[in-house]
Amino acid sequence: MQVRRLAVDGAYAFSPQVFRDDRGLVVSHFQEDALVGAIGRPLFPVAHASHSTSRRGTVRGIHFTATPPGTAKYVYCPRGRTLDIVVDIRVGSPTFGRWDSEVLDPEGFRAVYLPIGVGHAAVALEDHTIMHYMWSGPYVAEQEMALAALDPALALPLPGGIEPVLSPRDSAAPTLAEAGARGILPRYDECRKLEEALAGARPTGPGTL
Repeated sequence: MQVRRLAVDGAYAFSPQVFRDDRGLVVSHFQEDALVGAIGRPLFPVAHASHSTSRRGTVRGIHFTATPPGTAKYVYCPRGRTLDIVVDIRVGSPTFGRWDSEVLDPEGFRAVYLPIGVGHAAVALEDHTIMHYMWSGPYVAEQEMALAALDPALALPLPGGIEPVLSPRDSAAPTLAEAGARGILPRYDECRKLEEALAGARPTGPGTL
């Protein structure tokens, strides 16, 4: 497993080895020893998993969870092709306002770890693109928030030749500056404390993830 530290503090991309033969392939897109080597602890207790299906041009995000409680995520793309974008929206972070990206697809099976408080956007580069998510907390609609993916101040690397398709919520989302003025952005110090608490939240013993 190759690991790349992203330009956003605490976020990482993982590229597993893929074993192919005439029958098909086998790949381990999540390997705990690689994650421990990167972030210093095992994966969070998985509160729920979900997946989305998107047509080409769909832009989901920038999404984040109100903090507290905040959520960390581990994401990958088993079908289609996604430009996955991580955005640091944590006030006080040494990388505040920066972003980084990875192309996720079922060729390389790369995955991305997003720490608590970090914004996430995904751009479907093909029809029928599926994104799979593991979350450290339950999904609570009232706690899920959005920022404008088309915010010129962020200048996210949305690919040319694609007309962005956004939900009404994402189309109406505030810019990073507007969200900061409203006081709704996560705070870096609080996010770090919540992230550290995940290390002690994981159960141990037979049958635990």
